[in-house]
Amino acid sequence: MAMIFNNGPLTIDYRLLMNRLNKLFTDKKNNLLSIYYTAGYPALNTTLDIAEALEKAGADFLEIGFPYSDPVADGPTIQNSSQKALDNGMTLQVLFDQLKELRKRINIPILLMGYVNPIVQFGVERFCKMAAEVGVDGIIVPDLPMYEYETLYAKYFKENNLSNIFLVTPQTSEERIRKIDELSNSFIYLLSSSSITGGSLNVSDTIEDYYKRIKAMQLKNPAIIGFGISDNKTFSKACEYASGAIVGSKFVKLLESPDYLQQIPAFVKSIRP
Repeated sequence: MAMIFNNGPLTIDYRLLMNRLNKLFTDKKNNLLSIYYTAGYPALNTTLDIAEALEKAGADFLEIGFPYSDPVADGPTIQNSSQKALDNGMTLQVLFDQLKELRKRINIPILLMGYVNPIVQFGVERFCKMAAEVGVDGIIVPDLPMYEYETLYAKYFKENNLSNIFLVTPQTSEERIRKIDELSNSFIYLLSSSSITGGSLNVSDTIEDYYKRIKAMQLKNPAIIGFGISDNKTFSKACEYASGAIVGSKFVKLLESPDYLQQIPAFVKSIRP
């Protein structure tokens, strides 16, 4: 239950107290590293083992993807991991059952990332409630329209102290970016391009102008760059324009190796020594 105390001119709404994600961005301003991977891949019960290994290796926060049969924004590597996770039996209910042990093993912020269709089928209010109960800090839903979020679902996110992460592309208008900034309370996911995941970050003059334009807007929320981050060079370049970056396809590819858990420390060090 939310508690609101009014003491003179100061009103404290405890629904808006910082979650782990907010605290991270308050405490650390630069070179933040996030890793994405798909729940239920490479095996159904590997979700928490991978999270634990990534935290120990030095990742700042994690994005755990829940698989969907039609992942339109994902490249072949993540599409393949999603299909195999579905074949392994991963569902939202299975994921939440696994995440009941999350906060016994992992301390860093955790986000869930996926498409709106399975969330709506599961029930948005139920989804947000269960996410909060297991210790999730934020949600990324690339195909959730901003209007629908604001008018239909924002209350469920706020009631459960969950951050909703919006995506911005090079084609996003300044008006929309300002609106996203207004609705956000942790960070903005800045796509390096409008293409699918798994490409390479190639900072052309046009993309550099886009990054500079975002930086010049002086948004209240920090930005994290995703899509095309695969090594120290691309990570460092992204951090010139944002507070950090997200590695996805390159890490999911690593999970194809039989000894992937043993390789995780070296992988993280190769991105951010």
